Amino acid sequence: MPFASAQRFIRVVAFAAALSGCAATHFKELPHDIARDPQTLEEVRRLGFDGDWLVVRGYHLSDNLVASLTNKPFSHAAVLDLANDRVIEAESVGVHFTPLADFVAKSHRVILVRPVWSNDTTREIAVAKARSVVGRPYDFLGLVGIDVPDRYYCSGLAVEIYRPYIREGDLVPHPVEPGQLHYWGRILYDSGAI
Repeated sequence: MPFASAQRFIRVVAFAAALSGCAATHFKELPHDIARDPQTLEEVRRLGFDGDWLVVRGYHLSDNLVASLTNKPFSHAAVLDLANDRVIEAESVGVHFTPLADFVAKSHRVILVRPVWSNDTTREIAVAKARSVVGRPYDFLGLVGIDVPDRYYCSGLAVEIYRPYIREGDLVPHPVEPGQLHYWGRILYDSGAI
């Protein structure tokens, strides 16, 4: 492999590792405001619909790295499955369900986003699609724009469930960063920075 190609490969791998904040199992490293969690839960439950997106800044070290590299305050995303009081998220363990309260508790900041493609019909189909991919593996290569069929990374899953409804003029990049999701939706709630 020529030296220039090797350098590009190393940069791509480093970028993928950096973007994998949503690939890591989160643990708390920042101060946690437990008093804020019940209010956040109440607002998400009050305002949210199935198929909405929860975009967060997590507590893992890689969350800080993702936010720094993307120059956005968010590092992870999940699909709201409000009917079952949980989210559907893609992390290194693959696509899985997480109780909504647990998801909020592992998030330093939470925004609730209603996708522009969401309506009474599309949101039910979208959340059904998200439920159907639970158990699929994580898409590490998707973080750098290389699609692997039937694998998902966090914000890629959020967009993919609405793929049939994306309009021709909607320029959604590939890969899409968690901090970009609000460009294709309306922010309904923001827990605010702590």
